[in-house]
Amino acid sequence: MLVMVAAKNSSNPEPQSPGLAVVVPVNNEVENVGPLAAEISAALSGQESFEMIFVDDGSNDGTADQLRTLQGRHPELRVFSHRQCFGQSAAIWTGVAAARALVIATLDGDGQNDPADIPGLLERFRQADAPDKLMVVGHRAKRRDTWLKRTSSRIANGVRAALLGDGTPDTGCGLKVFSRDTFLAMPRFDHMHRFLPALMMRGGGRVESVPVNHRPRERGQSKYGLWNRLGVGITDLFGVMWLLRRGSRPEIEPGPENDA
Repeated sequence: MLVMVAAKNSSNPEPQSPGLAVVVPVNNEVENVGPLAAEISAALSGQESFEMIFVDDGSNDGTADQLRTLQGRHPELRVFSHRQCFGQSAAIWTGVAAARALVIATLDGDGQNDPADIPGLLERFRQADAPDKLMVVGHRAKRRDTWLKRTSSRIANGVRAALLGDGTPDTGCGLKVFSRDTFLAMPRFDHMHRFLPALMMRGGGRVESVPVNHRPRERGQSKYGLWNRLGVGITDLFGVMWLLRRGSRPEIEPGPENDA
């Protein structure tokens, strides 16, 4: 059963809410969560009021226990757990819904995204005229993966770009910065994390890609290959195409105010 977290009314944030929530979905990453939490803290300490939200998606290797131990070292760390594996999109949704901050940064839990890139993406987001309409996405220009993983990702990105026209070279990069409200207003479905740029554009927003560092996986095992990057997402891809065709954003004509 999924641990349900009610979305707060973000128009009335809690007093002294942090400026940023870093949401990290993890599944069987017991060796990675400690180093990653330390790197996030180091990247943001002294620069930003923040919270770290790790969502354990049904791990069976002790990841949840390790995260609870880490809370003693990192007071800004909050931990949520799914009783079984519901997938990365569900874990991201749980973390965003639980966030106290109105600005979200996400990154993968395998240690390949570099937390040192978060401040740069955040600065680009806050410089925008309408940040609620912007999603800043990392672009791993120099991938540090196996040949098979690079090839499968390139194929998947090419297919998505051709069919969705989202203009994003690396939709699969876990490093993203966006508005909490904007994310929670998106259609929710399994694997939606693969299509966030297209969903952002569907809602009238825009997407900006920023080069980021990418590191080889040092611990644990990858959960993705050619089939679950491309084959499993085919149904979702056609579903997103359907959503894009049927999205509507009516323009409201100004008129005289109604009498009180």
